[in-house]
Amino acid sequence: MKILFIGDIVGSPGREMIYRYLPRLKKKYAPDVVIVNGENAASGRGITKSIFDDLLRAGVDIVTMGNHTWDQKEIFDFIDETDYLIRPANFSDEAPGKGMTTISKNGITLSIINLHGRTFLPPHGDPFEKATELVKEAQQVSPLIFVDFHAEATSEKIAMGWHLDGLASVVVGTHTHVQTADDRILPGGTAYLSDAGMTGPYDEILGMRKEDVLYRFKTNMPVRFEVPKEGRTQLNGLFTEIDDTTGKAIHVERVSINDDRPFQN
Repeated sequence: MKILFIGDIVGSPGREMIYRYLPRLKKKYAPDVVIVNGENAASGRGITKSIFDDLLRAGVDIVTMGNHTWDQKEIFDFIDETDYLIRPANFSDEAPGKGMTTISKNGITLSIINLHGRTFLPPHGDPFEKATELVKEAQQVSPLIFVDFHAEATSEKIAMGWHLDGLASVVVGTHTHVQTADDRILPGGTAYLSDAGMTGPYDEILGMRKEDVLYRFKTNMPVRFEVPKEGRTQLNGLFTEIDDTTGKAIHVERVSINDDRPFQN
């Protein structure tokens, strides 16, 4: 099975990059499954029903989330109604939605798990314990297992990679919006990348207007971060190929596109 994963979509610039480049990426990689992280898709904070529907129409199969899951309140109205949107599995048991789903393509089933880190982020349940629990459950269905670990600390992400080496097919980090260069296949057969990067504004700071972020750093005063309305854009992600029988990764490579054509909304 071939999987294309696209890192955190930030606002309308990120969505436009999906609409513009996903057809080309599908032609190049011929993925069986396309997964994106959509927790910043609505103006940098959460996701709406219309945006979610647009992503599916654009060719996305599964949308994962993260710490901004609940920022758009309308998500409560539809997250329980779809199998194609998942939130971190180690959120409270009282939270709506689910943290794992499955998808079958060409007779092969893939389980997708979303987890949330605890280092430098709001506290949630133990992601390592939850990962063990869900991987064991997923293995009853198929050896093909994809994990999006939405976490701040690189060390915590690497630890999750080793924790699941030989158990999950792919462990990819999201949240920090800067693509790392440590893509590899671990000894047990798990494809790993600390952070897939982001899809959205290029000449800014983590997808937000650099003027706002610089003001915060320089003054320590509160300011609302906004997604810029124009400028160059980027798309970052990961492509992996998994052995259909063993669930082991046989190929992994980073995906990175910088678009010099200015975006204007």
